[in-house]
Amino acid sequence: MSTKTKKRTKSISKEILSMPYKLILHNDEYNSFNWVIDCLIKICGHELHQAEQCANIVHFNGKCDVKWGELEKLSIMKEKLQNSGLSVTLEQN
Repeated sequence: MSTKTKKRTKSISKEILSMPYKLILHNDEYNSFNWVIDCLIKICGHELHQAEQCANIVHFNGKCDVKWGELEKLSIMKEKLQNSGLSVTLEQN
């Protein structure tokens, strides 16, 4: 069983390292949970459960990495989220 865990951890780590940028959603006092969840589903392609988890993390921790990937793709998502009234930033890993 430990062999599967090691292989999976290596493949997840490799996948994350191949995505040089992360889109970070920041907490605010203006947007409702439902609005944030709807935006994450519509713009970032999250499933409902994933969007709910991100909204909770943002609420309790102040920010959350909502997407990892290439700069061009994440820049488009960032602009759409900002146009929807959300506070987001891009960071390089």
